[in-house]
Amino acid sequence: MKNVLTILFVLTSILSNGQTLEDYFKVAAENNPGLLSQYKDFEAALQKVPQVKALPDPNLSFGYFISPVETRVGPQKARFSLTQMFPWFGTLKAQGDAAALMAEAKYQSFLDARNKLYYEVSAAYFPLYELKEWVRIEEDNIAILESYRTVSNTKFKNGLGSLVDVLRVDVLLKEARTNLGVLKNKEIPLLASFNKLLDRKEDEQINIPETFGVNVLPIDYVKDSLVVDHPLLNSLELKVKAAAASERAALKQGLPKVGVGLDYVMVDKRTDMVVPDNGKDVLMPMVTLSLPLFRGKYRAAEKEAQLMQESYALQKKEVTNTLKTNYEMAVFDIRQQTDLISLFDEQIMESEQALNLLFTAYGNSGKDFEEVLRMQQQLLKYTKLKISALTQYEIALAKFNYITAKK
Repeated sequence: MKNVLTILFVLTSILSNGQTLEDYFKVAAENNPGLLSQYKDFEAALQKVPQVKALPDPNLSFGYFISPVETRVGPQKARFSLTQMFPWFGTLKAQGDAAALMAEAKYQSFLDARNKLYYEVSAAYFPLYELKEWVRIEEDNIAILESYRTVSNTKFKNGLGSLVDVLRVDVLLKEARTNLGVLKNKEIPLLASFNKLLDRKEDEQINIPETFGVNVLPIDYVKDSLVVDHPLLNSLELKVKAAAASERAALKQGLPKVGVGLDYVMVDKRTDMVVPDNGKDVLMPMVTLSLPLFRGKYRAAEKEAQLMQESYALQKKEVTNTLKTNYEMAVFDIRQQTDLISLFDEQIMESEQALNLLFTAYGNSGKDFEEVLRMQQQLLKYTKLKISALTQYEIALAKFNYITAKK
């Protein structure tokens, strides 16, 4: 969006000795097995760098002459050979660059997994707030209905009301108590779902905010900023660079390798004659050159790296399109819930006014008690809907923060 989007920002007030949502983020980041696995994957990728940058192991060989080879200075007894091969200039650097870039890509994937985990924690946290508020609202509703029952029963006994009014309240009370029991049972699976993300015991209790303070704040989010510093896109860009480095490495691996070696030959002295350097051991430097004649595997490696670059580039384009689509949906959800919260606030206020008028009229005449109950249930519905809208708003905002990679 290019214009300022006015959204509803929720300030959560939590008991001073409790944990905030940010604290739960920290616990999840430290304990969640899936996220820890992603980080271990990154650490393992780092260990690849010194492996591919290292020279191949030198070769040491030993040979013993069963039938000594006669030379001018004496018969040869044994031979030691030490050889070190060196890949073509720049090969190790290209391989190291590819491994380092791939490790950095895995770190960006870890950051995205962390952000996604924060969203999942939020999405599991706010339904618990909704449940707590619904339980409180239902308990208040039961208390109000019990007071209504007392009033209607008194009026019936005094001949100012009917027995039907008392029975209507009894029906609503049974329904409210059943709803309250269902709501309390719902806490078990919601707690289990939340604690699973934190890798804790399923029934471990959490602190839920007591109240919500609502403030209207202008926040400027620009859609184009999605492609600037999003971990998913950064990861794919790094993979493109890693594949390019792999292509350079494959090209250089197809060039000759140079080996430097040293031969040491043990020689016995001659006994049949005296010659200069009789029995002197032989030390012979050697140079080896590999001949990469079979080009098929090198061409295939280069082509593989090129195709991977194209694949990662297409993946990046697809992820960019998906992020932009999800961005628009998240903005719509935030707007929708903001509008609904405003609507329910108005409906709650008007319903309270109507209820007060109806109850006053009932107190004076003993009539239209059914309208009092209907308006009470309507007020109950709007109050619950407002709590649900607040919950969905928070979840939508958490999703928006994940999509935009807000830190």
